[in-house]
Amino acid sequence: MAQAGRRWQRTLFPWLLNYGFSQSSSDPCVFTLRSSSSDKQLILGCYVDDLFILHRDSSAGSLYAKFTDALSARWNVEDEGPVSDFLNVEIHRAAHHVTLSQASYIQYTVDTFLPGGVPASVQPSHAPASSDLPRH
Repeated sequence: MAQAGRRWQRTLFPWLLNYGFSQSSSDPCVFTLRSSSSDKQLILGCYVDDLFILHRDSSAGSLYAKFTDALSARWNVEDEGPVSDFLNVEIHRAAHHVTLSQASYIQYTVDTFLPGGVPASVQPSHAPASSDLPRH
């Protein structure tokens, strides 16, 4: 069903706004929720029927726990745990930072469209800023 995702958004988005989320003006599929009693917040991304929720605290009573409880009370949802990739972006966590990478997607694209490998003329030693590139 080609329009199923759009129908889901027409149901989910008003519910999120009613719950207290603010919709991003630059991307209508991104929402933020700030706690009125602390500096805690959630950032939620929606892609078709997948939700991606950024949070710092998932303990009982946290903003995240309260939200996921409300979401589960409304719909049959499944928490698939920490995300490792989303829309071809790999997500790596460390103690105090998160790194995003598209190395696997780039390799897949190269393997698909350049089965013989990347031509020597575009190898890193000939990057666009290199002084040995021909000038036009």
